[in-house]
Amino acid sequence: MTSNTAQLEQILYRPEEAAVVLRIGRSMVYEEIRLGRLRTVRIGRRRLVPPEYVTAYVELLKREAQAAA
Repeated sequence: MTSNTAQLEQILYRPEEAAVVLRIGRSMVYEEIRLGRLRTVRIGRRRLVPPEYVTAYVELLKREAQAAA
């Protein structure tokens, strides 16, 4: 590969990568997954987070913030 090769868009995040994107801790990501607030897909035994589920989680947080205000 050359430096001119465009990087592929990431279509699935590991929970640790989702934590970085969301700027929260890894354990918080796993807690939100456990609670069903952050959805995932499974491939074998692995849990992965599509970017659209990260976006849906952020929208959920926004709705909760508006409801609390």
